Amino acid sequence: MHVTFSPEELAFQEEVRAFFRDEYPEDIRRKRDKGMELEPKDQVRWQQLLHKKGWAGINWPVEYGGTGWTPVQKYIYATEEANANAPLVIPFGLSMVGPVIYTFGNDEQKRRFLPDILASKVWWCQGYSEPGSGSDLASLKTRADLVGDHFVVNGTKTWTTLGQHADWIFCLVRTNTDVARRQEGISFILIDMKSPGVSIKPIILLDGVHEVNEIHFENVEVPVENLVGEEGKGWTYGKVLLQHERANIAGVARSRYRLRRLRKQVETSVRGAAPLIGDKNFMRRLAAVEVELKALEYTELRTLAAVSSGKAPGPESSILKVKGTEIQQAIDMLSVQAAGYYALPYVPEQYKPDFADQYIGEEAETQSSLRYFNFRKASIYGGSNEIQKNIIAKHVLGL
Repeated sequence: MHVTFSPEELAFQEEVRAFFRDEYPEDIRRKRDKGMELEPKDQVRWQQLLHKKGWAGINWPVEYGGTGWTPVQKYIYATEEANANAPLVIPFGLSMVGPVIYTFGNDEQKRRFLPDILASKVWWCQGYSEPGSGSDLASLKTRADLVGDHFVVNGTKTWTTLGQHADWIFCLVRTNTDVARRQEGISFILIDMKSPGVSIKPIILLDGVHEVNEIHFENVEVPVENLVGEEGKGWTYGKVLLQHERANIAGVARSRYRLRRLRKQVETSVRGAAPLIGDKNFMRRLAAVEVELKALEYTELRTLAAVSSGKAPGPESSILKVKGTEIQQAIDMLSVQAAGYYALPYVPEQYKPDFADQYIGEEAETQSSLRYFNFRKASIYGGSNEIQKNIIAKHVLGL
């Protein structure tokens, strides 16, 4: 794919730049530039600004409110979004359950759920992994038994990101155990988090943040109309969702932005020390990551072209996921090395927000280790990289 912009694409690029320059809220921009955590209301406000602009459903079909953008426009937008250091859209509604509903849901489900997802009026979370079922997701045990006009759900989901804020959760559940293959007895259902019997247990991560949770379901009644598609077809629907998730995880534009900022940092003398650019070993590692990222960028462009023609991301989404997360983790390591002993982690609650004024660039040196700890997860979520390599071997290499 030739990345040479036409006059129309250059005009679109300027429109996107103007939006991030003029309509990106200054308070959210400052938090992002100072490396401060956004509150849920900040995230929702930003996504609703995108919706008002008509830019919320980037990959959605036009008939459901999508942008209708070409692959090049999507590439331009992702690049400018990263350059502005704007918040990433919370993926669970717009990038994950939304595509499943508009692809496999019935007309009533589309009318009921899609408008609120597109407008970020409802916060969604994902119920896939369980305490005993992660990479081997087909071994999940959460049950949904049909009783009259509703399912009764019992079980536990874990690593549920931002579930403490969610209004709804989409889940893979077992509706049939009398099947030849475990995958055939799994269904995809939507559950109101306010339903009696739903409880949330926080999981505090190594960086001290409450980001993920365990969600427990005890005799939770779910209307049968909340079943998406056919009973027993949830594994198929879930695979489509994971393909979209994996493609989004790659984060090429964000990694390019972070590398550019890191290169600027190592070229500058900090606190009177010699610039790190004089360290040939470090610069060789930095250059190697830059080369890998450029190769991944073109793989992402090919994937965008396939999606724009109506195809779901295929096994190339696994390639994006593996290399994208490996590159993100490599940048995390380089950032820690560049910070030296300033990377020693601090306890965030001991400091006031004004402490952020000491930050260098968009990321505190003292936060580089916290990000390093947190993003060890990147090679696991969305399906571990080991599982992705199996998918690549089977569907790409034919092994």
